[in-house]
Amino acid sequence: MFRTALRNVLAHKARLLMTVLAVVLGVAFVSGTLVFTDTLGNAFRKQTAKSFDGTAVVISSPTSNSGGGMSQDGLADATLKKIQGAEGVAGAVGRVSGFAGVADQKGKLIGSSWSNTGANFAPGKDGEDTSYDFTRGEGPVKADQIALDRKTAEKGEYEVGDTVRVSTSGPVREFTLSGVFTTEDGQVNAGGSLVLFDTAVAQKLYLKPGHFSEINVAAAQGVSDQKVLTEVKELLPKGAKAKTGEAIADQQAEDIESGLKNLNTMLLVFAGIALFVGIFLIANTFTMLVAQRTKELALMRAIGASRRQVKSSVIMEATVVGTIASALGFLLGLGLAVGLRSALSSFGAELPAGALIVAPGSVLAAFVVGVLITVLAAWLPARRAARIAPMAAMGSAHAVATAKSLLVRNTIGGVITLAGAIGIVSGAATGGGQGRMLIGGGAFLALIGVIVLIPLLSRPVIALVRPSLSRLFGVSGKLAAQNAVRNPRRTGATASALAIGLTLVTGLTVIGVTLSHAIDKATTDNVRADYMVTMASGNTMDASVLAALEKAEGVKAVSGQQAFFLKIDGEERIVSAVDAADAPEVFRLDTVSGSLATLGEGRIAVAEKTAKENGWKTGDTLPVTFHQDGDDRKAEKKKLTIGAVYEENEFISPFVLSASVVAPYDSTPDIQEVWLTMDGGESAANEQALVKALGNDPGMNIMDKQELRNSFGGMINQMLNIMYGLLGMALIIAVLGVVNTLAMSVFERQQEIGMLRAIGLDRARVKRMIRLEAVVISVFGALIGIGLGTFLGWAIGETLKSSIPDYALVIPWARIGLFLLLAAAVGVLAAMWPARSAARLNMLTAIKTE
Repeated sequence: MFRTALRNVLAHKARLLMTVLAVVLGVAFVSGTLVFTDTLGNAFRKQTAKSFDGTAVVISSPTSNSGGGMSQDGLADATLKKIQGAEGVAGAVGRVSGFAGVADQKGKLIGSSWSNTGANFAPGKDGEDTSYDFTRGEGPVKADQIALDRKTAEKGEYEVGDTVRVSTSGPVREFTLSGVFTTEDGQVNAGGSLVLFDTAVAQKLYLKPGHFSEINVAAAQGVSDQKVLTEVKELLPKGAKAKTGEAIADQQAEDIESGLKNLNTMLLVFAGIALFVGIFLIANTFTMLVAQRTKELALMRAIGASRRQVKSSVIMEATVVGTIASALGFLLGLGLAVGLRSALSSFGAELPAGALIVAPGSVLAAFVVGVLITVLAAWLPARRAARIAPMAAMGSAHAVATAKSLLVRNTIGGVITLAGAIGIVSGAATGGGQGRMLIGGGAFLALIGVIVLIPLLSRPVIALVRPSLSRLFGVSGKLAAQNAVRNPRRTGATASALAIGLTLVTGLTVIGVTLSHAIDKATTDNVRADYMVTMASGNTMDASVLAALEKAEGVKAVSGQQAFFLKIDGEERIVSAVDAADAPEVFRLDTVSGSLATLGEGRIAVAEKTAKENGWKTGDTLPVTFHQDGDDRKAEKKKLTIGAVYEENEFISPFVLSASVVAPYDSTPDIQEVWLTMDGGESAANEQALVKALGNDPGMNIMDKQELRNSFGGMINQMLNIMYGLLGMALIIAVLGVVNTLAMSVFERQQEIGMLRAIGLDRARVKRMIRLEAVVISVFGALIGIGLGTFLGWAIGETLKSSIPDYALVIPWARIGLFLLLAAAVGVLAAMWPARSAARLNMLTAIKTE
C-alpha cells in the first residue's frame, strides 16, 4: 500500500504541486516567524548583556508624586562620592538622560523621534568613558561641545569640528562636534540617535545641577555583585532603588521577549489563517483524486484490500505530500526570517547583529504543523474512499451525495451558523472587552457554519446571475453557470477559501474606515485652530516655545494646553490650563451655560458630562487644593466657581482653567501642545512663519488639520495595509484552490468538452466558459465573505461605540466594489491554465475518454 501511495503521488504531480504550495506557504510563515523571533530575541539578549558588562549595580533615582504625576528627585553628587568610596567598589559613574534631536544639513530631524536621546559624557581619571568607544575626536568637556554616535554623524554628514544644531525641550542650540563614538545602546540600534553633552550641561537640561538619574557601579576584582549591592544600599537616600546589572539585564531581556511574543502571536495567527484556508484546498484536492481513482480503489477492494488499507493508502499519500511540503516550507521560512529582518532594517530599525537561530522546536513545529494539517485535511476524503462498496464504485465514476447526507449537513450548518450569529449579536449588545470575546467566538462558529452551508447557498445565489451570464455571453455563460453548481460541494469548498480571506479583510476594512471617519469628524468638530505644535519626542515643551510662537508673524490666536493636576472636591483631576482669551478661538468650546469669558476672571469651566455626573451647575463653588510644583507637602486650599459648562471636547480635559491661575503653583509648566489660529488660515507662508519663529527647530512638529487627522487615521490605514499584506497569503492559497477545482472539472468533463467542440463550440468560447465558471465561483465566495465581514465589522464597532465620540458605522462601498473586482480578477487569473488546457483538447480523443 505504501508503494501504491508513492505511485499515486508521482502520478498526479501537477495537481499535488498546488497542494504542496498551499502547505508550503503556511509552514513557511510558521517556521519563519519562530526563527525570526528566536534570532531577534537572542541578538537583543546578547546586546542587553553586553551593555551591562562591567556594571555590578545600577542605582535609580527616587521619585516623588507631582500632584498626580511622578518626577525624578535625582541622586546628588554627594551620594555618588559616598558610593565611589564604598568597600568593594572599583568605580561609580553618574548618568542623566533625556530627549535630544539632531538636525541634518537641511534642518530635518535625524532618526526616530521616540528614540533620540541625550546623555552625559562621564570620563574617569584617564579621561575616557568606558561606555563609549571614540573612533574620531574625543568626548565633550566644555559647555559648547557634544559628541555623536557614528551612525548619526554619518547620516548628518558631520565631521569633528562642525557646528551641529540640537533640539531639547527648549530653544534649538548650536554645539561644536568634539567626537564620534560607537555604542551598543538599544535605542540607537532601533534607528535613534545619541548625543553626549558635558555632564553639567546634561544635568541642567534634564534634571537639576549636581544630580543624576542613575548611578552605575563597578565591582572591584574578586568582589561579587551581590556584595556590592549590599554595601551601597546602606548609602542610598530614601526612595532610591538598587539592582545588580545582571538582574536588570535579565529584566530587559524578559521585556524584549514579552514584546516579541506579541509579534510572534500576531504572525502565527496569520499563519494559522493561511493553513486554515489551505485545509479546504488540500481536502478538495484529495476528494478529486479519490473520485478520479474510484474504479481503481474499488478494484483494490475486490482483490482483497480492506477498508483500512484503502484509507491508509490515501493517508500515506497525504503524509508524503505533507512531509515534502514541510521541508520546502521550512527552507522558505528561513528565507522569510532573513527577509523580515532586512525589511525592518530598511525602515530604519537597525537591529543588533547575530547569527540565525534555528531551534529544534522551530524545525519540529514546521514538520508537525505541515504533516498534521495535510493528514487532517485528507482524512475525510480517505474515509469516503474506504466506505465505497467495490461493485458500486466499479459501476459509477462519481459517488453522489444522498438526500439524507445533504439534509444532515445543512441542518448542522444551520444550527452552527445560528449559534454564531447569536454570539455575535450578544457580543455587540454587551460591548467592551467581554463583548469582543463573545464576537470572536461567534465569528468562529458563524464562519464554520457558513462554510458547511455554502454548497446549499451556491445554487440559489448562482441562479440569480445565470440569466445575466446567458444574455451577455450566450451559450458560454449559460454552461459556466450550470457547471459552477454541478458539484455544489466542490464549488462550496473552493469558494470557502475566498470567503474566509474576504471575511477578515472586509471586517478589518469596515472597522478601520469607520474609526478613521470618527477621528476625522472629531478633529473637524473639536478644533478651530489652523495648526498644532508639539515636541517630536512627545515630551513637554519649555515655556519659551509658547513665548516664541506668540510673536510669530500672522498669529491671530494662540493657546498652549498645559496639563495641571488639581484636587477638586477631594479627587485628583487633570486640568487643561489655557490662555483665557484665545482658547475659544483655537478650540470649539460650545457653552451649555455660563460664559467662557469668566476664565479670565479666575473661574473654572467644566465639561457637560462631568458636570452632570457630579450634579454641578454654573455658579456652584468647588473646593480645590493646589500643590506647589506638585509637592503634596505644599498644599493650598481654595474655592473655585464654575463659570461655564461646555459641550464635551476630545482635545481638551473636562476641566479648564486660565494658565494665569495655575502659574503661581507650577514653575515648570507641563505644556503638551500649542494651538494657533493664523490670519489667512493654513498656508505654506504661515507654516514657514511658525518654523522661523521656532528657530528652525528639528525637534518640533507643526501639523495642520489634515496632518492632525493623518497622525491618527494614518496609523489605522498603515495597520490595515499590514493586515492586507499578511492576509494576501490566504488569498494566494484561495487562488490555487480555484485553479485546482477548474483543472479537475476540465479533466472530468473531457468527453463533454469534446462533444461541445464537435457540435460547434469553438476554442474561444470553451476558454470563455471556463473563465466565467472561475469568475462565478470567485465572486460567489467574495459575496459570502463580504457579507459576513460587514456583519462582524458592525458588531465590533458596537463594542467600541461608547469610547469613541461621534462613532457612526461607515460601509466602504468603494473598497467593497474593489474587493469584488479583485475576486473576479482572481477567477480570470486562476482559469488561465485550465481554460487553455480545455481549449487544446483533441475533440476525437476527448469523446473516446471514459
